[in-house]
Amino acid sequence: MASSDNEEAALQWQVGVWDRMSPIYLREVDDRFTEVIDGVVGRAGLQRGQQILDLGTGTGSAAVKAASAVIPDGTVTAVDISPEMLGLARQRAIAMGQSKIIFLEGRAEEIPAPSGRFDVILASLSLMYVIDRGAAAREIARVLRPGGRLVAAVWGGPDHADIVRFQQTAGSFAPKPPVPGVGPGALADSAEFLAQLEQAGISASVEAETTSFAFADFSSAWDVLAGVTAAQLSSERQEEAKAAVRAQMWPTGDGPRRFSNLTQFIVGAG
Repeated sequence: MASSDNEEAALQWQVGVWDRMSPIYLREVDDRFTEVIDGVVGRAGLQRGQQILDLGTGTGSAAVKAASAVIPDGTVTAVDISPEMLGLARQRAIAMGQSKIIFLEGRAEEIPAPSGRFDVILASLSLMYVIDRGAAAREIARVLRPGGRLVAAVWGGPDHADIVRFQQTAGSFAPKPPVPGVGPGALADSAEFLAQLEQAGISASVEAETTSFAFADFSSAWDVLAGVTAAQLSSERQEEAKAAVRAQMWPTGDGPRRFSNLTQFIVGAG
C-alpha cells in the first residue's frame, strides 16, 4: 500500500488529469463507451424507487441512464474526484431534465454517504484508477444495503483490449504516475480485487464481453486517448510515442480503426 503522502500526490495528479480531460471526454469518449455503460446498467436490474450510487461518474453517462430507470421515487448519487467532470455532468443532467441526481465530489476510498445507503452501486471504468482498492472494497460494502448489488466494468489486458494497448504504449513514454498499479489495465486480472470484495462482504464474479468503438484515423485517436497526458512530453518524446503506437496499432498505414476491447463486468451482491 502506498504511503499517505504518495496517495495524496497520486490523487492530486489524477484530479488534474481528469479535469483537463473533461471537455474531450464529454465530446469524444462518452459516445464511444456506450456499450460499456449499457452493459453496466443492464446488469444492475434497476427498479423504480431504488437508491443508486454511480462511483466515478465522469461526465454522468451511467448516472443519467440509471436515473431514468429509478424515477420518480428513486435517486442517483453521482460521485467523482474531478470537479470539472462533475460540472459537465451537472450541466448534462439539467439539459436532460434529470432532477433526481445528486452530484458529490469524493473518492472510492472515502465514499461521501452513510452506511447502508444504496440498493445498487455502479462503477463504469473507474475502479482501475482507484489508488487503494482494498479501502474501496470496504467502503463499497459499507454503503451498500444488505442484499444490494454491485456492477462495475473494467478493461481486460493489452493483449485483449486495444484501448489498453494504445494507452499503455503511449504511457510508457511519460513519467511514471506517483503510485504504481493504477491505470486502464490495472484490473485486467481482477482476482485480488474480487478477494478484497469477498473479505468486505460482497460475493462477486466476472462476466466478460467484447465491446468496441472506432476512430477515423491515428490522429483522432491520439488526440482523444493520449493528447492530454502526452502534452507534458517534449515534442521529440511525443513523436517517439506516436511512432510506437502507430507500429503497434496501425502497422499497415493510417486509416479507420475499430478498437476491440475485452470488457470485464464485475457483478456482486452484499
